[in-house]
Amino acid sequence: MCAYINRRGQVIRVGVGTPRQTQIPPLELPRYGAERLSGIRCIATQLKSEAPTEAVLTAMALQRLDVLVILNITGSGSYRAGRGATGYVKETYIANLIPQLPTWHVSPPLSLDVLTNQDFVGLVEGLEAEFRREFVARQVDADRDRVLLVGVITDDTTPQQFQDTLTELARLVETAGGEVLQTMQQKRSRPHPQTVVGEGKLQEVALSAQTIGANLIVFDRDLSPAQVRNLETQIGLRVVDRTEVILDIFAQRAQSRAGKLQVELAQLEYMLPRLTGRGQAMSRLGGGIGTRGPGETKLETERRAIGRRIARLQQEVDQLQAHRSRLRQHRQHREVPSVAIVGYTNAGKSTLLNALTNAEVYTADQLFATLDPTTRRLVIPDAVTSKPLEVVLTDTVGFIHELPASLMDAFRATLEEVTEADALLHVVDLSHPAWQSQIRSVMSILSEMPVTPGPALVALNKIDQVDSDTLALAQEEFPQAVFISAGERLGLETLRQRLAQLIRYAVAPR
Repeated sequence: MCAYINRRGQVIRVGVGTPRQTQIPPLELPRYGAERLSGIRCIATQLKSEAPTEAVLTAMALQRLDVLVILNITGSGSYRAGRGATGYVKETYIANLIPQLPTWHVSPPLSLDVLTNQDFVGLVEGLEAEFRREFVARQVDADRDRVLLVGVITDDTTPQQFQDTLTELARLVETAGGEVLQTMQQKRSRPHPQTVVGEGKLQEVALSAQTIGANLIVFDRDLSPAQVRNLETQIGLRVVDRTEVILDIFAQRAQSRAGKLQVELAQLEYMLPRLTGRGQAMSRLGGGIGTRGPGETKLETERRAIGRRIARLQQEVDQLQAHRSRLRQHRQHREVPSVAIVGYTNAGKSTLLNALTNAEVYTADQLFATLDPTTRRLVIPDAVTSKPLEVVLTDTVGFIHELPASLMDAFRATLEEVTEADALLHVVDLSHPAWQSQIRSVMSILSEMPVTPGPALVALNKIDQVDSDTLALAQEEFPQAVFISAGERLGLETLRQRLAQLIRYAVAPR
């Protein structure tokens, strides 16, 4: 049996079974931080004469108990009808958490007399003082989320692709304003349908989050609403997926009215199927016995409100599309060719636009530093006609591996700049370890466009940051590409000449 007692000495829970079987669900535990314990101690009896097992100690850590007391009971006493077996305490153990690895400490076997003379109040106060010092020593910024990353490598993913995905996810979290404290990974043939990871790894994730003081768990893949609910119930912390991190970045970066409209539309479309389970009042769907009532009313009201808002936003995005279409028609009427700058996020598109046109667009070494499209005029000397060639350059939103479908739909007004352009300038960050994979991701997204984009010129950027072997490999794989450094303004004259050739080819009559 297990008895759970608060610091007032009140028994708040009694369970039949081991501490692992009777543990308090994370969401029912008092709120506490990495520098505090839960304020609950557990007194457990067991018939085996042994020290607490790792499963028992893990349960203690997951609940962040003040202490766990194990009473080993001998069953050698008599049996009385109606009263069950009688016995006595043979030996006891005291277990408690510590700030350092291996996370917990277990006392040697103690007699009952020694146990009753223990100063548990002083023990707990001393432990919390240690946790507090350790917490302050980490110098964690209270305004930033403290994140534990979880990745699952499956049979259809190579180890290199998996590591690249985790590295990119860490960059996304940092761009969103979080701090990655630890990364955990598991290899499975396929993700677990309920919790993505297995039960053992899930306990390990929960324990690690407690140990390092994380307040957010981020998974490297999209999670279903049911998976999010299951994970949050068992871990006791907020759980988000890769798409939600990207949406958060977009919400921070959008500056124009158009960008804010599209971000809000994407967020609402992502949120709508995930309303179920967001709080006790919206925990059920209508449709049968036991499912009707206030919960259904609250949920359906929320759904209708979001549905109406989505409809209004779509109308405004349609109006935005029409406005941009008129601008494009005006440019086409003037016979001004257009070039859309595309590429993976953080490839240097905005930096290149600034270098070519002095546009003064915001740039930073961050993923999705700019979201709103920027259009500038560029005059290129044409060696064939000896006349200046006027071109319109448009900096578009950066692409990313497995760009969420909701973002593709919501940003269709921006992405139309790609499909309606006469030609594309595909900027590639040659200094990135996965530059070849990034090229494939961008080409895959372009191939899924409803309208086939025009011809593209590949510009391999940041050549000042790569070695000779990488340059040789890139020249072999992309002999028609132009090599530049937008930041150092290297190769820009060659790029202008190649752009003039590209425009002549794109607008030539077929």
